[in-house]
This record gives sequence, C-alpha cells and structure tokens, in this order.
Amino acid sequence: MNQTGNELPALAQWEELRKRVVEAIGDTMDLYGVTRSAGLLYGRMFFEDKPLTLEEMKDKMQMSKSNMSYAARSLLDNSMIEKLDTKLDRKDLYQAQSDFYIFFRKFFSTKLQREHDVMTASIDQVMPELKELILHPGTPDDVRQTALKDLHKLYHAVEFYEWLQTFIDLLKEGELEKFIHDARQQRQNDKDPAAE
Repeated sequence: MNQTGNELPALAQWEELRKRVVEAIGDTMDLYGVTRSAGLLYGRMFFEDKPLTLEEMKDKMQMSKSNMSYAARSLLDNSMIEKLDTKLDRKDLYQAQSDFYIFFRKFFSTKLQREHDVMTASIDQVMPELKELILHPGTPDDVRQTALKDLHKLYHAVEFYEWLQTFIDLLKEGELEKFIHDARQQRQNDKDPAAE
C-alpha cells in the first residue's frame, strides 16, 4: 500500500508517541530491579500484537544475544513477560504481561511474601532465645534492659508482619483492586450526586 504525504507525518507522530511511552517504561524499571534496556524491551513487547521469539526481540532491540537473554530472563523472573507453551519453528515464544493490574499483583505479592517469610522466620527463631536471655539470672542488668527493648521492637514487628500478610493475601486475591475501584467509584459519586 502506498502512503500519501499526509499519512507519513501521522505515522511518524504515532511512532514518536509510542516511543515516549516505551522510554518512560524503561526509565521506571529500576523500581523493579530491572535494567533500563530490559525495561525498553518490555515496553516494545507491551505494544506488540503477537508473541516474539528471542531472535525477533534481539533484532527489534538491536541487542547482542547474551544481553537479550539476560534481559528476557530478568523480565521472566519478574513476571513481566511469560514464555508461552506454543512454539514457532521450534523456538520459544514470549509475550509481555500487558495488564498492569496483574503484573503489579504478581510482582509485589511475590516480593512482599519473600520479605514476610524471611523476617517472620528470623523473628520466630530469635524471640524465644531473647526471652531466655532476659529471664536468665546470670544476664547482666544492662544487657537485660537492652534485650527487653529489642523484644518490644520485635513484638511490634510481629504485628506489622501479620498486617503485611493480610495485605499480601488481599493483593494476591485481587481484593485490593476491588476495594480501590469501589473507593474511587464512591469518591466519584460524592463529587457528582447525579451519578447515583
């Protein structure tokens, strides 16, 4: 199909607009522990209408095979892309997670669950020994007082990690999205009583 002079500026404008969003995605990827180049790859894949092979990704991004493999692996590890069960000419196919709600839910619930599990295991192990140290008659008074302060801090931490587990569960189940959606709807209704 031949493009007229009027279509070329529109095409260039569309490409520029898409490029701006891809660049913004690349600029924010440090939040997720992903390199900028991996973020740019995700941004490009986000706009793709079809899954891509590693070779296609490499060509689109003009990256070396090793850099492409590393970028794809970090995106996979962070649930930003997924490897599909189907293949193209015996090559693996990858597709970006384009639903930001699902990506957010998977990414943060995984990271927060890890923090919860590591910290609660440590606290559960330390608290009985700390109590023992406090109650032991041979413990010097200054050590006992410091250990008591630590114990109170750990009780507070236990409360926080119980709260965090509830938050994680709501996030995993999609209940947090529903709560936020309902709250936004209520605010909108409060602003516009005619909307009810």
